[in-house]
Amino acid sequence: MAIIDLNTLDAGMGSRFPLGRLHSLESMGTVDGPGIRFVVFVQGCPMRCAYCHNPDTWAINAGTRVSVEHIVELFENNRQFYRNGGITVSGGEPLLQPDFLAALFAEMHDRPRGRVHTCLDTSGYAFDPDHPERTAAVLDDCDLVLLDIKHADPERHRDLTGRGMERIVAFGDELARRGIETVIRHVVVPGYTDSTDECMRLGRLIGRWPNVVGLEMLPYHTMGVVKYEKLGIPYRLDGVPQMDKERIPELRAAVLRGMKEVRQAEQL
Repeated sequence: MAIIDLNTLDAGMGSRFPLGRLHSLESMGTVDGPGIRFVVFVQGCPMRCAYCHNPDTWAINAGTRVSVEHIVELFENNRQFYRNGGITVSGGEPLLQPDFLAALFAEMHDRPRGRVHTCLDTSGYAFDPDHPERTAAVLDDCDLVLLDIKHADPERHRDLTGRGMERIVAFGDELARRGIETVIRHVVVPGYTDSTDECMRLGRLIGRWPNVVGLEMLPYHTMGVVKYEKLGIPYRLDGVPQMDKERIPELRAAVLRGMKEVRQAEQL
């Protein structure tokens, strides 16, 4: 991991695109899409996931203003490292800044030295099914989506994140309609999302999306607790142990069974 100091970046005066409000940049991301990737972490998030390890990204009006042109320049300066990867925008929640994101992805697809693979890491919550045009330009130039599904049960989802999941499901439907390749990510938290029933239900939810090309079951960890202490924010999962990684294959298999169940039923 190589973090770029945002204090050295161009504030974006004179940019022909909307500026982005960023939390951080990583020049050598290896877990944010295929290959080695340039990762843009935006500032601002509408969700309050109990296990979030980056609560410093929550505030929408914080962060550093940066231009699309400067991000493109940083990428191009090290393009050879990303020849089998590309650029990923994560967060925070990138869809809170759709105009900036759309401009960045469009520029990456239109590079003179060759098209750059674009990836969006999102919860999908900022998608508005009543106004899909607000994020249409983003998806027009998006090659891959990493979609974080926090919980498969609507009530438990609201308890875990502070938000409902209707918009997230609608976003998944939109991705399926467009045929955008999607990898589902699911954090496995002891006592919250580690039951076979919950994982089966997740599989039934995502199984009706034929564009799902991958599934990542992420074991819950406590590495972000220190940030809560520094920020003076109570940590809701205090006392919850880290997830036993040996259970992940079992729970992943439950999700796959749920997906298979739905897809076989659709073929009848």
